[in-house]
Amino acid sequence: MEERIRYLLRRYENNKCSQEELEELFYYIRNARNSEAPLKRMVRKIYDDIRKNHPSFTYVDESGRLILTEPDQGSASAGKETVLKKKIKTPVLVVLLAAILMVSAALWLMRKDMSGSNGAHRNAAISLIKKFSERSEQKYLLLPDSTEVWLNAASSLEFPDEFNSGRREVLLSGEAFFKVKHAANKPFIIHTGKVSTVVLGTSFNIKAYPGQKEVIISVSQGRVNVKRNQSIVATLTKGQQVKIDNEEEKIAEKNIAVSKVAAWQQGDMIYDDEVFTDIVADLERIYNVKIDITNKELQQMRISASFRKDIGISQALLILCKLTGARLHSGEQYEIQ
Repeated sequence: MEERIRYLLRRYENNKCSQEELEELFYYIRNARNSEAPLKRMVRKIYDDIRKNHPSFTYVDESGRLILTEPDQGSASAGKETVLKKKIKTPVLVVLLAAILMVSAALWLMRKDMSGSNGAHRNAAISLIKKFSERSEQKYLLLPDSTEVWLNAASSLEFPDEFNSGRREVLLSGEAFFKVKHAANKPFIIHTGKVSTVVLGTSFNIKAYPGQKEVIISVSQGRVNVKRNQSIVATLTKGQQVKIDNEEEKIAEKNIAVSKVAAWQQGDMIYDDEVFTDIVADLERIYNVKIDITNKELQQMRISASFRKDIGISQALLILCKLTGARLHSGEQYEIQ
């Protein structure tokens, strides 16, 4: 086991871990945290051995925290451990941070600043604040920089208690409308898995629920750069939308009416050429119900539909069934046949 953990840590250091290897690594870390002392000591020993030969090694400790050991030239604090800043640069790190959120009670950040005239580094650790909305709930948030965020149902946003670095970064799971406070030379970045959205100051909507086939970004004002795996795949302005496939290399851009951007805030549910299962999952979140699709042929069908939220779940499902030729069965839960 010791050699396997050592191997996985070295793979992680070189950004070569597959998703399966990352999951295995965190399995060992989680067990080390919950196990008896001998396993903890073994994991600690592996860390120490690797750091001794590789002083710049960045790793995950037995508490599930991401650690950066960074020699500071000419400083008495050389080699001191600090908690890594939330600065995602590679797809592997995106996956890694998602895994940390699952195995840790909190995700830690490193804030690295220059201390003025002598140029020595000062390091401080802060934790991310996590705000979330329940099913059938919408929530308003005001971030430390005065950016306004409206969360749709069953969504979450993670952000630091203050933005001190040269960029403002947050993590989104679900759907949210952002009205970003302009700050010259201090971009605002929203991370949603492999996709990140970069702005300086603008208004836009992001829909990126876990398991959703596509990440959908729509702009109502300003300019937005959209990246996948750190490469820009779209630049959007007012009245433009992009859909980025989570499984394939498909990217679809189009113009939309500004009134349709975040129409959910006004109670309008608009689906334009979206996968049936994604629409049904949306209805489950919004109405807090369980819906089974027993007709497998419907699952990947793409349809367009729009209706008011206040018509209720039964009428909404009847509309979808009429569009697809399916049948609706209502009992203890809804079933589309």
